[in-house]
Amino acid sequence: MISFSDNSNLMSKMNKLSKLNKIKEDLIKREKSVLSQYACLSCNAIRRRKDFTADSDHRLPFAIDTDRILYSRGYTRYIDKTQVFSLVPNDLITHRALHVQFLSKISRTIGTFLRLNLDLIEAIALGHDIGHPPFGHDGEKMLSKISKKMLNKPFLHNLQSIRIFEHLEKGGSGLNLTVQVLDGILLHNGEEDFIKTKPTYNFSFENLDKEIMKLEKTCITDTEPATLEGCLVKICDTISYVGRDLEDAITLKLFSRDMIPKEIKKVLGDTAGKIVYNLVVDVICESYDKDYIGFSQDTAEALYKLKNFNRKHIYNNKMIKTQHKKIEKMMELLFESCLEDLEKESRKSPIYRDFLNNMNEQYISSTLKPQIVLDYIAGMTDRYFREIFEEKFVAEKLPRYFNE
Repeated sequence: MISFSDNSNLMSKMNKLSKLNKIKEDLIKREKSVLSQYACLSCNAIRRRKDFTADSDHRLPFAIDTDRILYSRGYTRYIDKTQVFSLVPNDLITHRALHVQFLSKISRTIGTFLRLNLDLIEAIALGHDIGHPPFGHDGEKMLSKISKKMLNKPFLHNLQSIRIFEHLEKGGSGLNLTVQVLDGILLHNGEEDFIKTKPTYNFSFENLDKEIMKLEKTCITDTEPATLEGCLVKICDTISYVGRDLEDAITLKLFSRDMIPKEIKKVLGDTAGKIVYNLVVDVICESYDKDYIGFSQDTAEALYKLKNFNRKHIYNNKMIKTQHKKIEKMMELLFESCLEDLEKESRKSPIYRDFLNNMNEQYISSTLKPQIVLDYIAGMTDRYFREIFEEKFVAEKLPRYFNE
């Protein structure tokens, strides 16, 4: 028997849902009138699979993607993953979690001026580095050696990001993100040196899958993101790390601020704050009402010099790599041990306990064992990597007396 109260609650929920749907329709209409002609509209969002949850949600599609990323397991693991400096006990340096927040803020600030889709920008920015393994780009290179040997393909963090969102999250079901978000994540590489980047507007899962295959074969891609929002995140990736890495290195006393070349200081400044501000202003002025995102010639040249300065004094500095041979050996040993655990079906081992027990049967049965181990290690934080290595390879103390 249904009470009057039950009917009243049902009617209240239906009224709220109807009102929310009306608000959602208004937001979609407002996008068309407010956003730039070059922006990606939410009504053009495409998912690989039919998604009734997203279709019936009051949020716009890219906002749904942002929340799915934000509440994912992969996002949680940003908290203790290396940005540049591994094994450094200093709470003032940047970790991966802080970097993605910087990127999100900077790219949304510029996106506001350029009248782009801020939900799409935020989703790409928050998810762009989710595939980074422990120990940053050096850890990525170490895993890539193993991947090439075992699977005949490279390990790249942007490829792993797509793999996580499509095949690992939610126990192997994936998050069913839009192709526009996945495209921006896959093609976000801010390591390149360029003056401007222009979108292809070819967003489809067919094109995404082609780019994935190209990267697996060549390790490089000459394709730009499909949306202007993706192009913005790509260029802002550089803005978000180049000044901050400089500041972190000065904090760690790798060099002093007066070593920064004068030609860089003149155009960009000599602190992270000044560098970010000047780069942001330049991008806004150069890209406003344009179908591309770019820097002015003078700023691009100064940025190129700053990146080269950082490469020499930070990224290739031997002082921060003294433990890398040990880490590489640890990674090889851990990979071999975990692979052995899979082959022997050691159910009490960490790879079962902390990873496979949370994955569905389809993932377990359809994924090659070396790939499973790569997925497991790539998802580790720096701290968890060291903990599992210690659990597997460091001898524990035995009891003082055995018969008590």
